Amino acid sequence: MGSAPETNHALSEVLDAGSRGDGRLDDSIMSTDLGELQEEHTARLNAEAQAADTSRRLVVAQEQVSEYAAQREKEAGEFLAAAGALEAALAAARERAAGGEASVSAGEGLDGVAAALGALQAKLAESAAEAQAFHIQQRFDAERTKRTYSQADLRDADSADVDMKRMREHSDADTSEETGEAGAAGDPSASVSDAEEENGAAAPPRRGGMADRARYIPLRLSQDERRLLRLLEAALSVSEYTDKVDIATWKSKVARVHVQIKDLCAILCALVVAQDYRRGQALVQHRSFKDNATFFQDAFEIGRRYKIQNPHKMRSEYGKLMYLLMDSAEPAIQELLEFRCVRPLRTVHQLLQDAHGLALLSDSLVERATGEIVAGERPRHEVQRDIRAKERARDILAKRYRSATLPEEAILRCLYSIADNNSYLLFNRDPVDRMVAYLRAFFRPECAETGATLAISGGMQGARLTHSHERQYHYVLQSLTLWREISHEMFKLWSLAEEDLLAEGNTYRLTNTGQGLNRVQQAAGVSRAMHAILARCQRQLGQWVGSAVIHLGDHNVPNALLFIDKYTQVPRILNPVVLVVDALPELCCEPKLNAYVCSLYGSAEGARKAILLDFFRHAFDGSGADNFFDAGSCIDGRLTSAWNWGSKIEKKAYYPIFKVAGFTSFDGQW
Repeated sequence: MGSAPETNHALSEVLDAGSRGDGRLDDSIMSTDLGELQEEHTARLNAEAQAADTSRRLVVAQEQVSEYAAQREKEAGEFLAAAGALEAALAAARERAAGGEASVSAGEGLDGVAAALGALQAKLAESAAEAQAFHIQQRFDAERTKRTYSQADLRDADSADVDMKRMREHSDADTSEETGEAGAAGDPSASVSDAEEENGAAAPPRRGGMADRARYIPLRLSQDERRLLRLLEAALSVSEYTDKVDIATWKSKVARVHVQIKDLCAILCALVVAQDYRRGQALVQHRSFKDNATFFQDAFEIGRRYKIQNPHKMRSEYGKLMYLLMDSAEPAIQELLEFRCVRPLRTVHQLLQDAHGLALLSDSLVERATGEIVAGERPRHEVQRDIRAKERARDILAKRYRSATLPEEAILRCLYSIADNNSYLLFNRDPVDRMVAYLRAFFRPECAETGATLAISGGMQGARLTHSHERQYHYVLQSLTLWREISHEMFKLWSLAEEDLLAEGNTYRLTNTGQGLNRVQQAAGVSRAMHAILARCQRQLGQWVGSAVIHLGDHNVPNALLFIDKYTQVPRILNPVVLVVDALPELCCEPKLNAYVCSLYGSAEGARKAILLDFFRHAFDGSGADNFFDAGSCIDGRLTSAWNWGSKIEKKAYYPIFKVAGFTSFDGQW
């Protein structure tokens, strides 16, 4: 890094270039070889991006076909075992008949053989139907792909996807690519060691201690931090950073980086001017951002910390912030600014560790002092008693662990932060638990009631999967269990996502993924944690229905930010359904509404079961995309199907019941 006067002069040249209208940058300012022909450069990067995307698609397709073949092999073994048992039973019945045993005994033996034969025939018919549906869907996908390629104008392929970031040369580039592809393929046994699985996902309270959770629980914002947060939100809300930077019309990488620097500096200057006019005036004149490095790092860290604690806030501002910080990690930009915009998040564990107060997290009173108090239908005096006990536990802990380095205010702040995490789990993880409870209460895997089967068939009512009642029951249970674990680990996954997004060596490609231009970037940390969660769920459930592919860093889930956005939708989908099903018995106490419900479903319980039946069938039917790579039974495809079901809620026969129960939308208020 050069001296301060030289760096300031270089930064001034960059910022003043736009005012001159030339947009030129010196080779000494941006370490880019401008001698390369831009057309050649863009064509090469496009070819690399297309090859990488095709390679990932091939890996995922091979993995899915391998999983399907393994499933067919397992079923074939079960069929052979059933056929062997049937043959043995038939031979025993013949021996009894030949030995002159009583006709009643022989008849019972033949009845058993007939029952076993009927069960085997049913399984064979189910397997044949599923194989036929899979074949038809694969043939349709192949024909559609051929038509798409034949109709495409290959001459415009060079301008389809534009990568404005040069992939850096690293000695471990091959290793990182292999790791990324393995992560996309979704093989937990191949990509996650036992040690990584142990550390890949924080354990829930029943499996681990509070100290593990506290490592990823952000500190609640103080009053001074909240004022700075409002300033940051205001600056980001009026910024058009991504609108100017992430576009496909740049003729050179240099021009794009030029705009990145200008907009980044404009936001930084705006923050300082709004916070302290005199400091801002000096910054605008001298352009010495390094002098305000701590202020900028604090502002950005506060915004990131607040978003993790409140996922429903900063819906658009957070995306701008993360993409801005991603670009600020570029070495050329860091060289001009002379500081890093990113610093680690402040967490409960870090504060206590710095103050030598980690013993607090091992105290048994922490659970009582931070636990959520759910009123439910309990008497008011019981709720008040729990509130007083919670307050007493906080006071006891504050006095017990206070010290010269750890005042009571800091202890209370840590306890409130843990309580915020518990509140998050109540509204985001518990709806999944409620849905699992409803699945177990209303349906049985071994048998289906008449008119209440969970079975689905590919090609019927939009389904892309073919499952029997029992198979669909386990498929839904596994999906919900996985969502439950992801929701429980969301704070850790979010921290890992930010680490992946903001890592200096982790570059991205600006690519058209079919849903506009997106920054495609690998997410190794999130991938390891997700594979550890998936492996844990597979061990817990004992079997796995469908594909175990996890999409990350491809056109389905381009980067870790999109991954977080995708799985924060789980409670948005499940909460309204749970609230409606919970409220139905109470709503039906009103005579006219009860008459309406009974005329359609027979009773309130019948309405609840009809809603759950439709949800468990068609929110988990593989729909929502045109092929198995984008939807189907893969890990992300399950959530795609649920969101597709939610988009069609207005067409459901029970939609009026949702409206009466107070439903507005799955997305809630912005």
